[in-house]
Amino acid sequence: MNLKKMAGYEAAKEVEDGQVVGLGTGSTTHYFIEKLGMRIKEEGIQVLGIPTSYQSFFLAKEWNIPVTSLEEHDVDIAIDGADEIDPELNLIKGGGAAHTLEKIVDYAADRFIVIADDSKVVKKLGKTPVPLEVLSSSSRMVLQALDDLGATGKIRMAQMKDGPVITDHGNFVIDADFGLLEDPCELEIVLNSIPGVLENGIFSGVVDQAIIGSDEGIKKISPK
Repeated sequence: MNLKKMAGYEAAKEVEDGQVVGLGTGSTTHYFIEKLGMRIKEEGIQVLGIPTSYQSFFLAKEWNIPVTSLEEHDVDIAIDGADEIDPELNLIKGGGAAHTLEKIVDYAADRFIVIADDSKVVKKLGKTPVPLEVLSSSSRMVLQALDDLGATGKIRMAQMKDGPVITDHGNFVIDADFGLLEDPCELEIVLNSIPGVLENGIFSGVVDQAIIGSDEGIKKISPK
């Protein structure tokens, strides 16, 4: 089985009847949403989903998962993917440019499970640049602040359109390359103190469990 599908399907088993579920964004959570929709159809469980992007919203509708919002409900459990996962279950997220709402939903959840294949597990975060969602008018100043911090920052360019990636909220994404991160918890705070930065893609100290798909099967990891 596809390792992402393995992790996503396993995570869907963690959802209980009557829960409000944070629906993450990305290729692995695609499988989670798919399996959750199957459970609704086959088992008759009743859940409400809170999408973290247009992608997860459209998938929820496709699989007949009723959707709601943070304005209406608290989150019982959130399931989301990651670009990198370190041994303390700190994450880098934002490859899909949805990390701002993902962070709001994931941090609000009573329980947050990250899902991935084992290629996303690293000894130290930082092989992947840290994404920042920024107001377009602040991009030059943010790039300068990143340079002052010793990072190389680049505005993310779109693949299927001319110009920069535009987030679901109408903002730019700047990818900041710091190299390997010595203290992701501190850097998460520092980056959010830069004027114009709405949110960054470091998720520290919030994961309750990781479900990892590997050739040896499913691995479930709790924080150290």
